Amino acid sequence: MSTVTLRDLYAAELHDLMHAEKQIVAELPVMASRATSVRLRRAFEDHHAETRVHIDRLRLLLEQLNEPAKGIPGGTIAALIEDARRRFDDTERGETLDAALIAAAQRIEHYELASYGTTRSYAEALGDYDAARILQQTLDEEGAADKKLTALAESVINAEALHG
Repeated sequence: MSTVTLRDLYAAELHDLMHAEKQIVAELPVMASRATSVRLRRAFEDHHAETRVHIDRLRLLLEQLNEPAKGIPGGTIAALIEDARRRFDDTERGETLDAALIAAAQRIEHYELASYGTTRSYAEALGDYDAARILQQTLDEEGAADKKLTALAESVINAEALHG
């Protein structure tokens, strides 16, 4: 039986995040194109640009560990995206689809928040405070994206979907 160290867990989390972010960066333009709300479309486009930066940061952290800068496939984000696509296919374009897009994006954001938080904690425990700072920056950006989606849903989209 092999011994798994905290460093191994840390590297595995970084690989998982890399794979997740690559899937997300591919899906965000699709989500943006389906959005009816200009503000929602812009939020997806802004987060797409941020996600590219997240990938660059993960690449840097993996390189610092002498790990290949590739994502190791995991099924969580793929399953969330597939579930979202099924919902989108069943929903006509309009405010209700915008509400569904927000829900799907927030499920993905919450997965990322958990994953980045865990990974940051591992970096801190390993004494890699520079990596922890980089991961915290991404964690803060993911949290801000989630809050932006919540505000958009609660201030406009959900009410429009109710009456649309």
